[in-house]
Amino acid sequence: MHNMLFRTSKTMFLHTSHSAKFFSLIIITPFLLLLSNSHALPLSSFPNVHFRSLSIPNNEHDIPHFRTLNRRRLHDCPSNNPYLQIIVNAVSPLPDEQYINVTVSGVTKPSDKYWVAMISPSHASVKYCPLHSLLYKETGDFSDLPLLCHYPVKAAYLKNDPEFLTCKKSECKKQGDGGKCMIKTCSASLTFHVINIRTDIEFVLFNNGFEAPCILNRTTPLKFANPNKPVYGHISSVDSEATSMRVTWVSGSNETQQVEYGNGKSVTSAAATFTQKDMCGGLVKSPAEDFGWHDPGYIHTAVITDLRPSEKFSYKYGSGAVGWSDDIEFRTPPAGGSDELTFLAFGDMGKAPRDSTVEHYIQPGSLSVVAAMADEVSTGKVDSIFHIGDISYATGFLVEWDYFLHLITPLASRLSYMTAIGNHERDYIDSGSVYITPDSGGECGVPYESYFQMPTSSKDKPWYSIEQGPVHFTVISTEHDWKLGSEQYKWMKSDMASVDRQRTPWLIFVGHRPMYTSAKSALISVDPVFVQFVEPLLLQNKVDLVLFGHVHNYERTCAMYRGKCMAKPMKDENGIDTYDNSNYTAPIQAVIGMAGFTLDNFSDKAPEWSLKRINKFGYTRIHATKEELKLEFVNSNTKKVEDSFRIMKT
Repeated sequence: MHNMLFRTSKTMFLHTSHSAKFFSLIIITPFLLLLSNSHALPLSSFPNVHFRSLSIPNNEHDIPHFRTLNRRRLHDCPSNNPYLQIIVNAVSPLPDEQYINVTVSGVTKPSDKYWVAMISPSHASVKYCPLHSLLYKETGDFSDLPLLCHYPVKAAYLKNDPEFLTCKKSECKKQGDGGKCMIKTCSASLTFHVINIRTDIEFVLFNNGFEAPCILNRTTPLKFANPNKPVYGHISSVDSEATSMRVTWVSGSNETQQVEYGNGKSVTSAAATFTQKDMCGGLVKSPAEDFGWHDPGYIHTAVITDLRPSEKFSYKYGSGAVGWSDDIEFRTPPAGGSDELTFLAFGDMGKAPRDSTVEHYIQPGSLSVVAAMADEVSTGKVDSIFHIGDISYATGFLVEWDYFLHLITPLASRLSYMTAIGNHERDYIDSGSVYITPDSGGECGVPYESYFQMPTSSKDKPWYSIEQGPVHFTVISTEHDWKLGSEQYKWMKSDMASVDRQRTPWLIFVGHRPMYTSAKSALISVDPVFVQFVEPLLLQNKVDLVLFGHVHNYERTCAMYRGKCMAKPMKDENGIDTYDNSNYTAPIQAVIGMAGFTLDNFSDKAPEWSLKRINKFGYTRIHATKEELKLEFVNSNTKKVEDSFRIMKT
């Protein structure tokens, strides 16, 4: 196959045949970056893709300033200040969640270069590691600078305290004759949101900013009261009957634990973990197997059975030895073939700090989206959730999975939380992914498949189908081979052809990378080869609705095929766009990657096939009966519906 350029979240890479032997990233990345700044391909080669200039502010291609701190020598600062202190005001040992106040005092000359990092584990090496500069080269950073040997979990400048630089909080350390203050020091206070990550933590005070940090002082280590505590439980469906559900949680212990549920029922968990050796790497170690590594503890999972569809149950997980979770109420989804379903769907959510600190790869919309969905889940009117790729954005910095799981607990512990894999979970050089990118930071799908065990046939084959209510979901991996004759292609073809449209009249196709987008982007958002091979299957099997993420906005199309509108909706009596699928023409497609990551702007002019474009954070609410499928885009900040359409069958 000829080479084809496509969009990634880091840089431009060559898309070759799946069996091709990949070059080392260290060798090919400079060449690929040159390609990314060329205009060698004619725009006519990509009729469903829109372009803009190569200026890319405020998106995932930027390298956060915080990440540059890992490129400098770390050493003790030359200081003769005897007054300098860093004090932690925290419950000790640490509970499972706490907002910790860190106070730095005794600063004689306030500066915007002072900052505090939260390190875990406390014994982690923060010495000079020059070879780690290669880790940034593989993600597109060509700074020839050394790195820290371990990545800090969080960091915050003292100037985040608005009273620091002006020294409003001052103390006189030495008085002269007449009571005049000869030495005045200043202080600052910062707040860190800390959750149970099992390993102890330490706060370190630096000077010289993120660019060239040196150590001024550090606290003593803080331990968690119960590092083995079972936490971050979430549930998922195992089949279409809705009589069994999988419960998954994290603990520092691999000892047997249980799920107690219903009226005295109990099931024992199986525990597993992954190590640095399970991560992907190359000539140099990836972030996941090196300075981004954090011990994941043990992932426990158990399948609870003898449930009934569309009913509420309570459960808790843990054991007498390690402790128990709270009692949690959850609701099973409706069984496949039943009359009605309401689910929430979105992509590209990730997480963001609940304090003023800086973390690796922040998704600014995630907090408002989770809060809005949690309010909706609490009404009891939602049956399930589908998160379609780019789940946590940990990308090799493993502690961020804990923070993500903590974030989604109000949702995922109460409803079936189903997922599809994305580029930031799976892609890595020479790892078997379709796309030759370092987007997973070396995770290669291992943490994702450990935390989110979907009803797939086996490991690293993350495609599956499931039925809920009147809907059949075909969930694919855009990151695994989907070409004609591949295992996944054969599965897609067989799965969609086997749908009983009397039992489940609606067929929804779900994946991460889209077939169509009118977003502005310096890099290509769509792989035309993917469209070439997979789109005909959608038409042949009369797919009603296609849901994709990857592009960070909301966009809805007409009923379309091969870049052309086959049919457009009519307005109903309420002015809502209504598609008539009794006379089927083609699938309606929606990009729903607006749940957290920095939003992507649209091109100035919408193509004919693009009927609605919204550049705001939110999620979609979808309600299905046997005769109608209704999708609403909900703005997570206002909770108002900003787009709505119906697909009808009579």
